Formats: sequence, C-alpha cells, structure tokens
Amino acid sequence: MPHSPSGRSRPSPLAPYARLLAMPGALAFAVPGLLARLPMAMFGVATVLMVTEHHGSYALAGAVVATGLAASTVGGPLIARLVDRRGQGRVALPAAALAATGQGALVVCLVTGAPVWTWFACAVLGAATPNTGGMSRARWAYLLRGASAERTAARHTANSLEQAMDELCFVGGPVLAALLCSALFVEAGTVAGVALLVGGMAAFAARRDTEPPLPVGGGASGPGPLRARGMRPLLAAFVCAGVVFGAMEVVTLAFADERGQRAWGGPVLAAQAAGSALAGLLFGLLAVRGSARARFAVCAAAMTGLMVLPALVARTGSLPLLAPALLLAGMATAPAMVTGMTLAQDIAPPGRLNETMTLTVAALLGGIALGSAGGGALVEARGAATGFTLPVAAAGAAALVAATGAWAESYRARRKSAASGPASEPPDPPSSSTTANARSESPR
Repeated sequence: MPHSPSGRSRPSPLAPYARLLAMPGALAFAVPGLLARLPMAMFGVATVLMVTEHHGSYALAGAVVATGLAASTVGGPLIARLVDRRGQGRVALPAAALAATGQGALVVCLVTGAPVWTWFACAVLGAATPNTGGMSRARWAYLLRGASAERTAARHTANSLEQAMDELCFVGGPVLAALLCSALFVEAGTVAGVALLVGGMAAFAARRDTEPPLPVGGGASGPGPLRARGMRPLLAAFVCAGVVFGAMEVVTLAFADERGQRAWGGPVLAAQAAGSALAGLLFGLLAVRGSARARFAVCAAAMTGLMVLPALVARTGSLPLLAPALLLAGMATAPAMVTGMTLAQDIAPPGRLNETMTLTVAALLGGIALGSAGGGALVEARGAATGFTLPVAAAGAAALVAATGAWAESYRARRKSAASGPASEPPDPPSSSTTANARSESPR
C-alpha cells in the first residue's frame, strides 16, 4: 500500500469499491449477477451466426434478433412488475428458465430445419429475461438505504460499478460468443449463454439475505412509475441515449466496411465501450453534489459535446483515428447512464423500484432499435461519414430533455421556497417604539 510523506498509509483509489464488495453478501450477489447478464450480450451475435450458418441470410438473422429485442421492451417491465410484487427469488429464476428455454428451442429448430416462423416464436420467449442489472441495483439501494451523505455517495459508487459491469458485458459478450461459435461449433455460443443465464440467476436468486423485502401487504400499490413526476422526460432522454448507441454501432461498422476493413469494425467500436467502462469506474470515485436531475443534464450535455469528435474524425476517412475518438466519446456515456439510473431510483414510487429501473432499460432498448434502423437508413442514403451526425443529434435531444427537466425541478423548488419562505423565517424582534402599533395593526 502506498505511503504518504508523513509515514501514514494512503487508502487505495479503489477503496470505495472495495468497501462496497466487502459488505456482507455483496460479492455473493454481484458476481452471479454479472454472469447472469453476460448472455444478454451473447445471444444476439450467437443467433446471427447460427441463422447465417443454417440459412445464409443476414436479413433473416437480423429480423430474428430484432424480434427478441422488441419483445423484451414489452415483456421486461411486466417481469419487473412481478418481481416487485412477488420478490426476486420467486420470479427471477423461473423467468430466466423460460427465456433459456426459448434460446434452447431456437437451437433445436435450426438444427432440425423447423419452419422459419418457429424461430421467431422462440425469439419472443426472450421477453421473459429478467433485468439482472435492475435487480442488482435494487439490492444495492436496499443495502445502502438512508439519506446520509455517506450512503448517498456509496449508492453513487454502486451505480457506477453496475454501469461498468454492463459495459464489460457489452464488450466481452459478443467476443465470447463469436469465439465459442468459431472454435467449437456454431451453436456453442447459445449453449454457453443458456448455462450462464440459468446458473448465474440461480446463484443470484438464492441470496435472499440481500434481497429487498416486499412492501407491507405483499406487493406494490398506488400509481405506477409512469405517473411519477419526472419519469416520462427521463424515459424520453433514455430513448434518445439508446438512439446514440444503436446508431453508433451500425454507422461504425459501415464506416469500416466502406474502407475495406470490416474485420476492424468490432474492435474499433469496442473502444467506445472501453472508454465508457473506464469512465464509469472513475465517475464512481467522485463526490456527488446537487440534485441527480441537475447532474443528469450536465452529463447529457457533456455526452453531446464528445459525440462531435467521431463525427469530425469520420470526415477525414481515417479508421485508426476513429478508435481514440470513440474512446473519448464513450467516456461521457457512462456518467450519463449512472446519473440517469440514480435519478430513476429517486423517482421510483414505493415498492416499484425494479419496474422503474426496467422501464429505463426498455426505453434504452427501444432507442437502440430506432438508432440501428435510422443509422442504417442514413448510411444507405448519405454514407457512413454522414451517419455519424445521427448520434450527435440524438445526444443533443437527450441533453435538451434533461436540461428541461432540471429547469422544471429548479422552478418548482423556487416557487415552493417563495411560498413557504416568509412563514418559515422567524420575524425580527419588534422594537419598543413599534410594538404597540404592530399589535394594533395585526389582523389576528
């Protein structure tokens, strides 16, 4: 351990993360949670490789993956609502088993030559996949409940850790799936994903000691998350952020393909996720100040500014220069997502935390789908270099929505302060010369 000039040992910069994982039961759910969410980044690539191997159509493969993604945006919040009402342990594992059954059935259908419509039916079962990241964040929020500055900072660090793990899955999942499918057999990526999903979720759900308790009465009641103040603008901002991610993926791959370097498209795109993961870990070490809504507006504005870098570099036509530009651009996405998730936790109605968190993920997935379609259309019409303007525009829209929300919150706070200020401030003690007049003029 490093020592200071005075001879005292200095704490490690990663000490906040070490303290989190040292909490009783924390590591026991964090590691299985990471393994259980890794397949979500594996199944897409594995499905494309399987379908193209057995059928040869990338268009059909993309349609199957898109069907599963669309189903998840609808089914995910419904599964999360069940989790809030019945508990993680009772819902998560059966839901994961149902989703795994769909993936396993897809393998069987492809191998046996079943009709194409059965492939889409199998993909729809992916809607049952529970939001492991949301459930893990809910556990951190339960373990670190409280309004003290120390607990607030710890929750910020925990959300940053979760975002970094999301990015790690985003980078490692597709690589692992492609490696297994090419080194073993084409279905190996899906088979491994099924094993990780069921095994990881079983270990995660078994940790009942860190599971948030159900509200009194056995479930959530009252208005849902969509009726909570500030939730709809937050979801709109997450849709815009999803457009950034979806468009950036398609446009970057097209940019590499236009230059005859298609094989380098994936590694160059991974630079964005690597930058986001690194920034997420560093962001978790910073002290948080002010409201989460105001921080979200600042982070969204920073994301807009840094997204300009890839658009500018793309004009030069250089793929090697695009990698560091994406690395820097990615460093703004994790802070925005961390702060947005923190804001979602603040907005969540009592007993609706998992549903609230899953709604944000569903909004993000919907935005990714829109961004993928929009980015592809823009590339076809104007070329990949022009396609990089779509992430900039989407990030700007997210920043505008976030800034509007921050202004509205500030305006409400000022009005509330103005309405309650005179009554809350004690009056100045009257002087002896004015006491009589004050008593006579008082309406009370």
